[in-house]
Formats: sequence, structure tokens, C-alpha cells
Amino acid sequence: MIPFGPKEEATPAAAALKPPVFLSLFVACYNEQDNIIGTLETLVEALRKTVPSFDIIVVDDASKDETVPRVRKFMAEHPELPVRLLLNGHNEGVANNYAEAAFRAKGEWYRMICGDNVEPVETLETIFKAVGKTEVVVPYTVEIRGRGIFRRLLSKTYTALVNAISGYRMHYYNGLLVTRTDYVRRWHSNSHGFGFQADLLTRLLSKNLTYEEVPVYGNERLTGESKALTMRNLASVAHSLQNVAIRRISKTLYGQC
Repeated sequence: MIPFGPKEEATPAAAALKPPVFLSLFVACYNEQDNIIGTLETLVEALRKTVPSFDIIVVDDASKDETVPRVRKFMAEHPELPVRLLLNGHNEGVANNYAEAAFRAKGEWYRMICGDNVEPVETLETIFKAVGKTEVVVPYTVEIRGRGIFRRLLSKTYTALVNAISGYRMHYYNGLLVTRTDYVRRWHSNSHGFGFQADLLTRLLSKNLTYEEVPVYGNERLTGESKALTMRNLASVAHSLQNVAIRRISKTLYGQC
């Protein structure tokens, strides 16, 4: 029999952890050997300063580099940290991994962390301090240090497009929101790439949930290539925009979505 889902490895602390936990973090990584340890170290530093309890779920999306050995080494060196590693047999896409990790999370609240280490400690602290005050925390980047003009223009265009289609007026749709884990399990997107964030956020907003937009700063990745502009991800964005449009039409016609 072929086992369902990704293979899971856990530190002793993670294996012993029982819910309820305050915050679960899904760490997405694909070929992030030079960034993943910095990501985990930054994340743990911010968590220890801000939340009462947490668990970390690293999902490796079939990396071809040394990402997995380096995560295993980190776990072996930090058995006291509640870290689990999920190993995909083949590349599933970030949106699928986001949903998979949510079903395995033990926290009341849930957020994704990119494995490219672009969020400084101060940014994560700002976001984590806002968790629990509203149903949805929506970070928006005031500035991404090191990002070129083209990427900044593309981001602004995308935000304007989602706002036009959805009817909302949000500052940003790729800020990796924080919301209840149960909401992600129930309403996660069926797209595959980074477009799932706008799809999920607009759906949560359509439920009239309370939210707070939180201004933060980020950094451009130092090593490796961004996956944001691949054809696969662009197709996902188109799919997500279609979902957003259909949802708005449905709410207009039937008062529900």
C-alpha cells in the first residue's frame, strides 16, 4: 500500500507536543539550502519573544539540493524545538503544501513562512504581536529592501488588479496573512502557486471577518532564484483571479459565496 501524504519526521519536542498550541508556522522550502537555516533561526528568535507556544512544520517540496540534510541537522541540534519535517515525493506546489500543513498543525492560529529568509526578526515580531486581536492579520510591505523597480511595479499592478476584481481596497495581497487554522482547513484555495494568498484573503473578507492590516518591511532574497515569475506560478495567479471574480459575482447575485 502506498502511504497517503508526505513522509513526516519530528523532533522529540514536536512528537510530544499536544494541542492546543497558540501559533503554527508552515515553512515552505524548495531548493533553499543556503537560506533555510537562517529562516528557522530568525523565526524561532521572533517566536520566543512574542507568543506563548508554537509549532513549526517545514515542508520540503522535493528539493534537489541540500535543503533536507540541513533541516535534519538543525532538528538534531535543537531537539527541544517543536519542529516537524514533511517530505514530498514530488513537487506539489506551495498552495497544496499550505493546505497539507494546516491539516497537520496543532495551533489555533496559522501562518506561512517562506524559506528564503526575507522577513527580518522585527517584521515577524510585529506580525506575531498582532495575532489574536482580530480574525485575520494582513501584513503589507512598506518596502522590500533590495527589490528592483520592475518587481515593485509588478506588485503594485497585481494589488490594483485584485482590488478591482474583488471590490476590496487592501494594501497588499502577498503579505502571508495570519488567521485561524480552522479557516484555512475549511476555505483553502484550490490553486497551486502563490496566487492562493489573494484567493484565500478575499474569501475571508467576504465572510465579514474582522481584520487588521499591519505595515512591515522585508528584504529581497540574497541567494537563489525567486519562484514568483515562473509560468507555473503565473498560471496559478490567473486561476486565483478567476476564483476571486466568480466569488464576487456570486455574492452580488446571491448574497453568498
